Amino acid sequence: MSWGTELWDQFDSLDKHTQWGIDFLERYAKFVKERIEIEQNYAKQLRNLVKKYCPKRSSKDEEPRFTSCVAFFNILNELNDYAGQREVVAEEMAHRVYGELMRYAHDLKTERKMHLQEGRKAQQYLDMCWKQMDNSKKKFERECREAEKAQQSYERLDNDTNATKADVEKAKQQLNLRTHMADENKNEYAAQLQNFNGEQHKHFYVVIPQIYKQLQEMDERRTIKLSECYRGFADSERKVIPIISKCLEGMILAAKSVDERRDSQMVVDSFKSGFEPPGDFPFEDYSQHIYRTISDGTISASKQESGKMDAKTTVGKAKGKLWLFGKKPKGPALEDFSHLPPEQRRKKLQQRIDELNRELQKESDQKDALNKMKDVYEKNPQMGDPGSLQPKLAETMNNIDRLRMEIHKNEAWLSEVEGKTGGRGDRRHSSDINHLVTQGRESPEGSYTDDANQEVRGPPQQHGHHSEFDDEFEDDDPLPAIGHCKAIYPFDGHNEGTLAMKEGEVLYIIEEDKGDGWTRARRQNGEEGYVPTSYIDVTLEKNSKGAAGGEVCSLGISIKVDHTLKGMFIKMYSGFSCYG
Repeated sequence: MSWGTELWDQFDSLDKHTQWGIDFLERYAKFVKERIEIEQNYAKQLRNLVKKYCPKRSSKDEEPRFTSCVAFFNILNELNDYAGQREVVAEEMAHRVYGELMRYAHDLKTERKMHLQEGRKAQQYLDMCWKQMDNSKKKFERECREAEKAQQSYERLDNDTNATKADVEKAKQQLNLRTHMADENKNEYAAQLQNFNGEQHKHFYVVIPQIYKQLQEMDERRTIKLSECYRGFADSERKVIPIISKCLEGMILAAKSVDERRDSQMVVDSFKSGFEPPGDFPFEDYSQHIYRTISDGTISASKQESGKMDAKTTVGKAKGKLWLFGKKPKGPALEDFSHLPPEQRRKKLQQRIDELNRELQKESDQKDALNKMKDVYEKNPQMGDPGSLQPKLAETMNNIDRLRMEIHKNEAWLSEVEGKTGGRGDRRHSSDINHLVTQGRESPEGSYTDDANQEVRGPPQQHGHHSEFDDEFEDDDPLPAIGHCKAIYPFDGHNEGTLAMKEGEVLYIIEEDKGDGWTRARRQNGEEGYVPTSYIDVTLEKNSKGAAGGEVCSLGISIKVDHTLKGMFIKMYSGFSCYG
């Protein structure tokens, strides 16, 4: 169906219709723009929500540990990705739909304006032809009336007997003139009429149909463009559906990853103090003084009093450490974390040692890089001055020495904590069975006290009860090797019981580090001694006796080293112990 044949006389109506089409196109573009703003605001609000509930990461203690917390933070990450997909939808709509609509609307207005101008020009030209034809027609009509008047005047004078011959002749000439002019106007009118009819036929059968056809094609393209934009509007959403589905699946997986058992174990690990539960309260018989005899009154009374004092003292000491049932002692945080329970202190010290080791590795890498750069400068002086690296190298070496001293100091504290927590049950058990070693830090030698500040830090000392077991546990066969190690740093080994080693030297491991920072090693020539664990790279054999999973019982000396700027101090703890 063509507009040119059906709507040949509806130019104004088509003008209004095409204008309505453009207005509708722009209205839909406005709708898309508002939808884009909604998507952008939605994504922004989602991101703000995620940011509000994400952990601040200000300190490591606030990092999520429980599986329920980790799952929630994973859900927040997935929601953040979901917000990103909403932004993708907005960008796709802005580029593919809204931007395309605005460009097309501009082109459509230009094209419509051109077609309507052509139609108006054709109409104006037809109107001009009609005016010319109408003027020639009116002029021909006027000349015909004048000729008719001249005809009547001539006939009247010709029939009048009183009229002179000259008047008759003059009237006849006037008649001929008017008749000639009427004939000329008649020919002009006929020509203009023929021309107008041709232009009118051309206008209504050629020009206007062509213009209307162009307007029709323009309007159909507008409809097609709307259809494409409708489809693009939906495709922008459909493209991100797979990714959004993955985000939702990630949220479901995060929900499934919640493990209540693991969270419960984390609670235990977080708040475990390492103290032993209190023992049973002794029965205090206040009625004994009623039935006591005169003969045993003095003795029993003294025993009871002493027993009461011991019981109260024991209970008082126990209550002093039962933080679970009382208030946790408050005080300033100490460098060695001695204000914390043993288990928590051990964890804090281990974390600090790990951090110091990482810093030490960084400083070591920096030292190696500076040495390499220094070598390059020495070989190629034009590249730089080797002396300029000396201050930085000296600073790095100072940092390495400082970090090593800090590591050794914290390892000493760690071994002290592990000696307390791990040695209480063993010491009590060995004391009850063998009656060889006293409990806790009440050794008569005074080398093991309850106060860390009272520990003796001096050269190794021989303890009297070592000789009691030398004959019983002496074995001519050397201990089997459970692995090997490589010296990372040189060690002089001046102190008694230690073994000197050179950097890069390979030794056999015959006894693992028991938490005191020392490992027992042996050379190929049979010479044995203790070397610092932090100075060697240890490789243990899995199937060797005494390695992980095995058990080695030995009578040995565990040595703990504290490095200070003034020198190295060794303190020795002695005793028979079984390590599993």
